[in-house]
Amino acid sequence: MSRARTVLDRIVREVDASGFRAHGLHVLAGEGTAEHRWTADVREDVHSITKGLCVLATGIAADAGLIDVDTPVIDLLPSIRAGAGVEAVTLRHLLSMSSGVDLPWSETEMADWPDLAMEFLGRPAPERAFQYSNASTYTAMAVLSTRVGDAGDFIDDRILAPLGIHATRWERCPNGRILAGGGLALRTQELARIGQLIRDRGVWRERRIVSPHWVDAMHEDWIPAGSSPGYERYALAGWDGPGAGWRLHGAHGQLLIFAGDAVVTLTAADHFGADAMALFVMDLLTA
Repeated sequence: MSRARTVLDRIVREVDASGFRAHGLHVLAGEGTAEHRWTADVREDVHSITKGLCVLATGIAADAGLIDVDTPVIDLLPSIRAGAGVEAVTLRHLLSMSSGVDLPWSETEMADWPDLAMEFLGRPAPERAFQYSNASTYTAMAVLSTRVGDAGDFIDDRILAPLGIHATRWERCPNGRILAGGGLALRTQELARIGQLIRDRGVWRERRIVSPHWVDAMHEDWIPAGSSPGYERYALAGWDGPGAGWRLHGAHGQLLIFAGDAVVTLTAADHFGADAMALFVMDLLTA
C-alpha cells in the first residue's frame, strides 16, 4: 500500500470517528496520490485559501518587474487620502496582515463603504502590527490591479489556467473587484493542484509558474499573530503549524496542510472542527 493511501485511510477513519463534516480529501505524498469523497464532487468556496493565490499572483508580477512589494502602496495609489502612518505601509505588509491598520472582518464589509480599499488605507496605522483582515488582502489586490489589470483575470490566466483549472468565477464587490480573501469556488482535486504547485516551490509539470522565493515566503519570516495553538505565527498567507508543518486555512474547514513532501487537501463544512482535524493530520504526517 502506498504512503498516500495509508495516510488517506487514517484520515478517513478519523473523520468518520470524529464526526468532522468533510466533503473531500486528497493526499499527495512523494509521487503518490489518493482521494476520497463524502459528498458530491462540486466546486465550493475555498474561503481564505485564496489569500495564497493572491500572494502567488503578486510574486508573479514582482518576478516580471511589474510591481515591488516593498514600495509604499501610496506610491501606487497616489489619489488616496492616506491615514497617519499609512505612508510606510507596503504591499508586503498588506499580504502579511501586518500593516497596523485596524479594520477587522465583518459580513458586510464590502458594502459598508463606497470603496473598502480607500477606507482601509484612510485609517491610521501608527505602527506595524498584526490584524487578520480580509480587507487587507482585498486592498492588496486593488493595488496589484493598478499594474496587472483585473487581479482575478491575472490569477486565472497566470496560475489557474496552467494548472488546468478553467471556467472559475470570482465573487466580486460592488466596485467589480474580486473579494480576494475568499469568493473562489474550486473542487477538492483542483485545490490539491494548487497544493502541489506550492509543495514543488512554484513548478507545475516541469513548468515554472512562480519563483521559489514567493512560495518560501508563505511559510518563512513569521510574524507574531497571537497565542492560540496553530495561530501563533503568520507569514504571507500561511499559518505556522499546528505542529511541525504549516497550512493555508479557509473558513469552514478548507485546508491545505504541508509537511515535507506531503500535502493533504481537505474541503469541508465544519468551521469549529477544523483545528482539531488539522492537528490530527499534521501529527500523522510528522510522526
